[in-house]
Amino acid sequence: MKQINNALLFIVLFFGLLSFTNAQTKTAHINTQDLISSMPEMKNAKTEFDKLQQSLGADIQVSVTEYRNKLTQYTNEAPTKTQTENEIRKKELAELEAKIQEAQAAAQKTAEQKYIDLTKPIQEKALAAIQKVARAKGYYYVLEETPGSGLLLADGPNLMEAVKRELGIN
Repeated sequence: MKQINNALLFIVLFFGLLSFTNAQTKTAHINTQDLISSMPEMKNAKTEFDKLQQSLGADIQVSVTEYRNKLTQYTNEAPTKTQTENEIRKKELAELEAKIQEAQAAAQKTAEQKYIDLTKPIQEKALAAIQKVARAKGYYYVLEETPGSGLLLADGPNLMEAVKRELGIN
């Protein structure tokens, strides 16, 4: 009976060790941030996004300049105006300031949505390439090695070069 227990324990330990060793060889790593930033599509998306931000910023800057000019004018003319006129001007400046803040919030929202629209297909393409390469090489898991991702030690294979080849990146 003791021999059967020992044999059973040996078999369990053997297969456990075998599966542990197998799991170690089926893990790779990649820095997806570096991969995505090296893709030509991302460079094009960044250029398009920068143009949008400049355009949105220019529109808001026109309003800010108008606000500053009115503020300077109203401040200089305030001593020569009645209290009622100054109150009306204050209200006008407050409304203009509120419009600028609304425009900034709308521009921020527009920019965020545009960034998502531009980068989501690029991220999906990168992840599909990673998955294709990992499957072709027989890896079960691909760990993220971007700094701060939690990967402390990466002795396994790095898939960066293989994925770049898959994507046609030099």
